[in-house]
Order: sequence, then C-alpha cells, then structure tokens
Amino acid sequence: MSENKGKNTSKRTLWLIAVSGIFAALVFIGTQIRFPTAIGYINFGDAVILVASYFIGPVAFFPAAIGSALSDLIAGYPMYIAPTFVIKGIMGVVAGLIMLKAKGKNFASFIIRVIAAAAAELIMVGGYFSFETVYYDVAAAAGSVPFNFIQAGAAAVVAIPLTYAIRIKKQK
Repeated sequence: MSENKGKNTSKRTLWLIAVSGIFAALVFIGTQIRFPTAIGYINFGDAVILVASYFIGPVAFFPAAIGSALSDLIAGYPMYIAPTFVIKGIMGVVAGLIMLKAKGKNFASFIIRVIAAAAAELIMVGGYFSFETVYYDVAAAAGSVPFNFIQAGAAAVVAIPLTYAIRIKKQK
C-alpha cells in the first residue's frame, strides 16, 4: 500500500512540474500581450498567475516568478527582473495559499477567488510601488499606481471567469 502511495506522490510531482512549465510559458505569453504606459506597460500575465494559483496552489510561485521575470528580460527591462521575480512569485504563493485553504469550501467559492485575486494584486501594486520609490522616486512610483490598479482589475475580471470555464484534471 505504501508503494502505491509513493507512485501517486511521484505522479503528482511530475504533474505539478509539467503544469508549472505550461503555466510559466502562458504567464510569459500573457505578459507579452501588453499595452504601453508612461512608465512601463499593462499586461495579462497577472490573469494567468491567478488562474495558475487556482489550479496548482502555492506552487504557482514558480510559473509566476519565472514567466514574468523572463518577460521583463525580453521586453528590455533588466532592472525589473529581480523585483518582478519576487513580486510575482509572492503573488502566486499568496493567491495559491488562499485557494488551498478554501479547498472544499464551496459555500463562497466566488468570494474566495475574489479575495485571492485582491490579495495577490495588492502585493503587485505595493511591490512595484516600493521598488519604483527606491529605483526612481516617489512621484514616479505614484504615477504607476493607477496603471497597476488597472492591470490588477483586468487580471481579476479575466481570471475569475476562466477558473470556472477551464477544466484541468487535478491529480491526487
């Protein structure tokens, strides 16, 4: 019996690695779909991070951090690679933990998804504000806040319905 449990654990681990790789690629692609702003750009990568956190829980750290940081590298924002890795990774962990805690609690599934999205997106807005305050100045950082909130809202509006529409067989 314990041998069978080991096979299930290995199967689950392989599934998480494969799905994480797919989500990292999707985060990268979503981040490449962007609309320029005064300081950077608005993108759909956060929507993919939220969807990933719903399906793979806190393991969403990896696709969120890797896909987003690679996107900054390709987009020509090298100074953002490290902060993006940390900020987006924490977004994935926090949203994933909220989803994990809510597992099996169908009474407020929609509310939990909204809370997870709001928590993750507040981390994004606050994280970039903090970084930009140090890298640029407070005025420049404050100037990016409205655009980051627009990105956050768009991510939630896109991601929450997608978590209902997409069916991914979860491995146990």
